[in-house]
Order: sequence, then C-alpha cells, then structure tokens
Amino acid sequence: LDPEVSQQTAQLREECRAFLDKIVEFQKIVGSLIELVDQLAKAAESEKMKAIGARNLLKSIAKQREAQEQQLQALIAEKKMQLERYRTEYETLCKIEADQNEFIDQFIFQK
Repeated sequence: LDPEVSQQTAQLREECRAFLDKIVEFQKIVGSLIELVDQLAKAAESEKMKAIGARNLLKSIAKQREAQEQQLQALIAEKKMQLERYRTEYETLCKIEADQNEFIDQFIFQK
C-alpha cells in the first residue's frame, strides 16, 4: 500500500472513532434531555390537574352558595308573609280590644 493512502486511512479511522464518540455523547445528552422534558411534562400535567380540581371546587362552592342564598331568600319571603299575618292579627285583636273596652265602658255608665 501507498504510505499516503495508509496514513489517510488511519486518519479517517481516527476521525470515524471521534465521530462515533461524539454521536454516543450526543445520544446521552439527548436521552437526558428527553428524560428532563418528560419530568417537566408530568409536573405540568400534575399542576394542570390540581388547577382543574381547584376550579371545580370553586364552581361547587359557588353553586352551594347560590343554593343557600335561594333558600335564605325563600325563608325571608316566608317570614315576611308570617309578619304580615301577625300584623293583621294584631290589628284585629286591637280592634276587638277597643270594642270590648267600649262595651265595658258603656256597661259601666249604664249602671
């Protein structure tokens, strides 16, 4: 073989080994990068699920408050009606008392 060809072959062999070493190192770096991205994706998914859970909880609380407010509004309306009934009954009783007092006064003055 020609010494120059032999030298070029040896140099090419070394360049190939260096290239293969670089490819192996690149694969390691890419592998660790993929692993890191997977971890970040899992963490992001976990946070997303927590946020969805918190949002659903807030919606649930809002619905409960709305239902409670409706119940309280109904109770207020019921109590207002009851108050009006009591007011009417009180006015009626006051009128009856006045009539009875007038009757008693007339009865006493007739004697």
